Amino acid sequence: MAWRRGQAYSQDLRARVLAAEGSARVVAAQFLVSVSYVVKVRQRRERQGELRPGPQHSHTPRKLAGLHEAIAAYAAQHADATIEEFRAWLQVEHAAYASAGLMWNTLDRLGLTFKKRHSVQPNRSVPILPKPAAPGASCNQS
Repeated sequence: MAWRRGQAYSQDLRARVLAAEGSARVVAAQFLVSVSYVVKVRQRRERQGELRPGPQHSHTPRKLAGLHEAIAAYAAQHADATIEEFRAWLQVEHAAYASAGLMWNTLDRLGLTFKKRHSVQPNRSVPILPKPAAPGASCNQS
């Protein structure tokens, strides 16, 4: 059974671990899981009556959470600003360092886009003509 960090074991395995008799060491060896997993699953069942894993989430606040309003206001004033310009502005105005990825994720979370819109729509009333054939080229090539 392959385990990946941040991902819960299957409910099937959890049920089999809880149904198994014996010490935590014996059960862990039998199902190829850690001893601490067996202990924690059993404790969760005894204390809370829960057979399913609990939600996994981080309790650390986002680094730029307090600056979301300022970032949105800056984006409204500078619609054509780049990520690097946002980062430089944060550094100067708020003394906050943000990597390009953090800045990108923050702008995405705020629903701000970098899709550029042309100020003038293309003129669709002018027909697009086909390119003229090269001199000496024949249309009927067999």
